[in-house]
Amino acid sequence: MNDFFTVEMLTTFAGLVAAVALIVQFSKSPIKKKWGDGAVRIYAFVVSLILNTIFIDYGWNAQGIALNILNAILITLSATGAYEMIADPTAEKRLPNR
Repeated sequence: MNDFFTVEMLTTFAGLVAAVALIVQFSKSPIKKKWGDGAVRIYAFVVSLILNTIFIDYGWNAQGIALNILNAILITLSATGAYEMIADPTAEKRLPNR
């Protein structure tokens, strides 16, 4: 493999998951400091939705838009889940005070 990321790679599920994970992990610090973990998840979804819209053509009808959103959710869950499994498998999340 001589290329880092290619357009062909970013049109695959694995490529988008890797790109979202890298972008979010590299740039999440200011978001996490200001708004917490929940905002990082929303940020990851926005990054996923943007990349998914740019690199995969679903069309601009209702079906294409719904498919784009559903796939962005799946990519987000995969990217954030992969990070938690690999980088921080024993982390204990704080529960909000009730």
